[in-house]
Amino acid sequence: MLSKFLSGNGEIDPAKLASAAGLPNDPEMIKNLISQLQSAMQSSGDGINWTLASDQAKAIAAKDVVSTTPAERSSVEQSFHVAALWLDEATYVSELTSTPRLMSRTEWITATMPFWTQLAEPVALSIANSLTDVLREQAPEEMAGMLDGASKLMRNVGGTLFAMQLGQVVGQLSSEVVSGGDIGIPLLGTGENDQQAAILPQNLAEFGAGLDIEHDQVQLYMAVRELAHARLFRHAKWLRLQLMSSITEFANGIRIDTDRLEQLAEGFDPSNPEELREAMVSGALIPPKSEAQLAALGRLETTLALIEGWVDVVTAQATTRLPKSGAIAETVRRRRAAGGPAESAFSTLVGLELRPRRLREAAAMWQKLTEEIGPEKRDALWSHPDLIPTSQDIDDPVGLVMRLTGAEPDHDDIDQAIEDLLNDEQGDRPREADDGTAS
Repeated sequence: MLSKFLSGNGEIDPAKLASAAGLPNDPEMIKNLISQLQSAMQSSGDGINWTLASDQAKAIAAKDVVSTTPAERSSVEQSFHVAALWLDEATYVSELTSTPRLMSRTEWITATMPFWTQLAEPVALSIANSLTDVLREQAPEEMAGMLDGASKLMRNVGGTLFAMQLGQVVGQLSSEVVSGGDIGIPLLGTGENDQQAAILPQNLAEFGAGLDIEHDQVQLYMAVRELAHARLFRHAKWLRLQLMSSITEFANGIRIDTDRLEQLAEGFDPSNPEELREAMVSGALIPPKSEAQLAALGRLETTLALIEGWVDVVTAQATTRLPKSGAIAETVRRRRAAGGPAESAFSTLVGLELRPRRLREAAAMWQKLTEEIGPEKRDALWSHPDLIPTSQDIDDPVGLVMRLTGAEPDHDDIDQAIEDLLNDEQGDRPREADDGTAS
């Protein structure tokens, strides 16, 4: 069936296959898909060609390139200089040792693709193994000797489709992100001392164009936010490892629902692959999360909320000179909470959403700490993983402050009102006189 399809004599419409795989109905894209599948069938290797994902992403990023002028680049660079000075007044975390970068979409893809492939590889391998398992279970005994070759073929074809899907998502994401820390993960740092801050000038210009705010204010705000994010990861040297451990633990637990896969295969109509497309887009092939995955996801969401909540509070403090910083901050929060189309596609592809669901609560906690114990003691909590606030602390920032300061709990207004009421009732009761009569 695959041979007929790739030779152009099969029943499957290549455009419909591309649609089912989440790829656009673009003649050039479909031609590339057929070429890559042909190469996969003839390949002697056995694995996923991640270079294909990178090439696919760069091809997408190259379509809508708008060059930035030297003056525009100089303006962004100057924003980083001002942002560094403002941050020095608002936080006590370590400064960066590397100069912030201005990146094109293609450069961003090159720099971040190792992370995307690391995250996607467990899913891709699970798909490949599931295809092989289904093939072995369904094949007659007399074909057992042929299965090794067929299994490798299916893994190569499945891996090629997955790599192209990943490339499509990362290529789209490159047009949505404004900075290196835009999705909360340190994509541009690989060690303790090489955290990198970066802004994509083309995307920053497009982001600012949708707001009724002066561009220089947007530029300064985003430079402060990006520097704060990068500085935090350089200061908290343990943070990146903890974040990546939660992500890896979640990703390694991903499995493909082979029963659902078999059902799709048995009822597959080559002329109408809509059911296959729906299953892939909705994530129906990925079974419910395990307990271990849910625990890892909970830790990840809490960590992301703590990171971005802190970045929000520090950025707000550092940008008080900007008249419209509050409006920009609200736009960023809403954008981050909703996620863009490519981020949604990525969550479907690997079953993981990189969004801080408790961002506002975490920001309120960090603001409370700033007011009660000051920015220096607040930032000192990032010095060790045992000191960092927990999910329970986000729920009860007052209790966290009392624990950190050793203060006795104060009665709040409701407690005081209840106590006053009880005292009044005691005072209104008739007192008994010495002769036993009420007085």
